[in-house]
Amino acid sequence: MHDEAKPRVYDILAKAFMQEEVRTCFALLGDANMNWAARLSEAGCRMVYVRHEHCALAAAMAYARKKADVGVASVTCGPGVTQLITALPAAVRAHLPVVVFAGEAPLKSGWYNQEIDQAPLITATGAAYHRLHLPERMPVAVRDAFLQARRERRPVVIGIPFDLQARPWSGPEKLPTPSHRLLPRPAPIPPHPDDVARAAELVGAAERVVVLAGLGAVEAGAGPACRALAARTGALLSTTLPARGLFHDDPFCIGISGSFTPEVGLEYLAQADLVVAVGCSLAYHAGGGGQLWPKARMLQIDIDPVAVSQGQEVARHHLRADARLGVEALVAAIHSRKDSWRNDAIAARIRDSKPDSQGFEIEPGLLDPRDVIEALEKALPRDWEMVNSGGHASWFFAQMPSRAQENFLTIREFGAIGNGISFAMGVAAARPERRVVLFDGDGSLMMHVQELETIQRHGLNILIVVMNDGAYGSEVHKLRSEGMPEAGSVFGYCDFAAIARGFGLAGQTFKSLEGLGERVAALAAGRGAAVWDFHVSDKVLSPTIRRAHPPAGHARA
Repeated sequence: MHDEAKPRVYDILAKAFMQEEVRTCFALLGDANMNWAARLSEAGCRMVYVRHEHCALAAAMAYARKKADVGVASVTCGPGVTQLITALPAAVRAHLPVVVFAGEAPLKSGWYNQEIDQAPLITATGAAYHRLHLPERMPVAVRDAFLQARRERRPVVIGIPFDLQARPWSGPEKLPTPSHRLLPRPAPIPPHPDDVARAAELVGAAERVVVLAGLGAVEAGAGPACRALAARTGALLSTTLPARGLFHDDPFCIGISGSFTPEVGLEYLAQADLVVAVGCSLAYHAGGGGQLWPKARMLQIDIDPVAVSQGQEVARHHLRADARLGVEALVAAIHSRKDSWRNDAIAARIRDSKPDSQGFEIEPGLLDPRDVIEALEKALPRDWEMVNSGGHASWFFAQMPSRAQENFLTIREFGAIGNGISFAMGVAAARPERRVVLFDGDGSLMMHVQELETIQRHGLNILIVVMNDGAYGSEVHKLRSEGMPEAGSVFGYCDFAAIARGFGLAGQTFKSLEGLGERVAALAAGRGAAVWDFHVSDKVLSPTIRRAHPPAGHARA
């Protein structure tokens, strides 16, 4: 018989998490995590109880990105853990520190319905898995999981049999020193003078320079240094998609580099003879292999420079340094360029050019998604948080150039759709004082539409903007380009506004853009969640699809 006055292992585990300064946890409860979660909630941690385990982890990923700290999620054993497998590779590739409290089947049982060898599943995604089977060492193991997540910037899943969690605690009373007190905090790495001299010589020989900043530049605070380098060299500015908006107010920023590059950006990148990539991973979809700048040499400024990335030869020239310190040293080593690529005509062209000028015939009663984005760009307040999901619609949503990077989030490293609503919940939990706008497609939102109830129940301040083309956009356009049947990618225009109201949220269908400004003003005056369903034509192909899958003119059967 248990001594009810004596703490259980799950009590100590909850204290170990609270000592790691965990203040928000995204969870779906089951036998193997519910007692621990109850104690964590009683200790003051905000619990966001989702409707699907995948969404718990995906929300924690966005929370980690926005907070620049460890995100925490919890699921039960067996099927709870298997539901994490799609989100984990994205967290690994996005270098997001997340700790997942996962149960394991009870050790005392000879057979258990939900038992599965969880470790191989988790490690196959690139995440770490820790089996915690010795109660007395569990607090140290929890600390070590947080330490690993922080140091390696990847997810760590800890599995704890739930019969062990229920045992009376017989270990030490004192908890170990938490990870945030132990983690080394090395100073930023300065560049070597010889590397700076070689980089300065390379820049001096170039005539048309583009300074390309990635998320590493954002994290290092290198934005002002990149602007200074561009001004001194007469360069244009660009960013990767995750860093979109870093130079939103600079007249010589040509937008995103990569799959989401606007028309004017494609033109100028093709003319560049040097790209200075600052804090970029040089991923394939960012044009890292030079497909967008065939005439240009590449100089990479990064603490971990690479020559090959995602199967492509990328930078041949490197400056190993912290992004900010490296760029500042380069600025100090070069002279201002007299004949600048910058002029009033280029600034005007960047300012006045539409992201995509291709003409399409829009059916009556439907909208052009590009017009929707242009109207939202004008109407939505600048300080609202933006979350861009995946899929065909995401190209259009990325074309909102006036928005600052600190109010933008996208995580696309595994190419999965269906994550947007979870990311929005994570951002809303991290920035409760802000309105969050999720930009999503109809197919993506339908994957986890049940989380509308989570948003309503927790009072999350989220506006969901749906670009509804009645189909899986990428797939329908690819099938058409190949002359294949479209039936498996076309579903029709479901009524998202009615679905939202069924979950207790406000819902609105837009088949015209009249009155959008008034709708935004009314929403801005209060709090609460809403779904705005924009019915758009599926005849409009994003430039990304047009380049990769040239349309063959096949009409819908």
